[in-house]
Amino acid sequence: MSKSSFLSLGLPALILAAGFVLSGFFIKDGLTSFRTDDRVVKVKGLAEREVEADLAIWTLSTVSTGNVLSDVQAVSNTSRKAIAMYLDSVGFTQDEFGFAPLSVQDLLAQAYRPDNVEKGRYIATQRVTIRSTDIDKIDRGASGLDSLLKQGITLSNMQAPNYVFTKLNEIKPEMLAEAVQNARKSAQEFAQESGADVGGIKRASQGLFQILPRDPVSFASERNQRFKRVRVVSTVDFFIE
Repeated sequence: MSKSSFLSLGLPALILAAGFVLSGFFIKDGLTSFRTDDRVVKVKGLAEREVEADLAIWTLSTVSTGNVLSDVQAVSNTSRKAIAMYLDSVGFTQDEFGFAPLSVQDLLAQAYRPDNVEKGRYIATQRVTIRSTDIDKIDRGASGLDSLLKQGITLSNMQAPNYVFTKLNEIKPEMLAEAVQNARKSAQEFAQESGADVGGIKRASQGLFQILPRDPVSFASERNQRFKRVRVVSTVDFFIE
C-alpha cells in the first residue's frame, strides 16, 4: 500500500487498526472492547479494600445425658452456670450473651431407637449465643475454653466465632469512585496509544461487592476470618473523542 493510500484511510480507520493491535496489551488492565460505530470503549475497573470485622457472633453448646430426666436437667443447669460465670470473667455483659431454652431429646420416643439406649435415654442440649462488637473480647473467650473443660463441662459443636463486617455501605461510595477512576485509567492508556482522548461516561455498571477472606486458606471461610477483603469490579463505557 502506498503512503498516499495509507493516509487516505483517515483517522477513524487508523484508530480501529490501532485498537486491534493494542487490545491484546490492555486486556489485562481492564479493556473489554472498542466499538468504532459509536466510538465507545468498554473497560473494567477494580477496587479492593482490606477491612476488619466490627461484629462477632459466637455460639457454644453443652450436652448432658442420662436415664433420669431430673438428673440430666441438674447437670445441664450446672453447666449453664459455669458458662455464665466464665463469660462474666472474660468481661461479657448480660446484654452480650443469652441462653436458648433447654432442648431435651428422649431416645425411647424415637421411631428408630439406637442401640444401648438404656445407657443414656435423655440428651439435653444447652446453647448460648454471644454477640459483641468487642472483637478482642470474643477472641479471648474463644481461646480460654480450657478452663471450662477442666471443670468437666462437656462442650459440643465447638466452632470458631463468625466475624461480620457491617459497614459495607459506608465504604461503597469511595470504592465505586475508585473503580471508575481505575477504569478511566485503562481507557486513557488505550486512547493515548490510539491518538485519541477519553470523553464522558456513556454507561456504567457497578457490579457486585464481594467480601472475601483476606487470607484464602483452605480450612477457613470468610466468616471465620477477622480480617477480610472487599472487592468490586465496575464496567464502564467511555466515549472516545
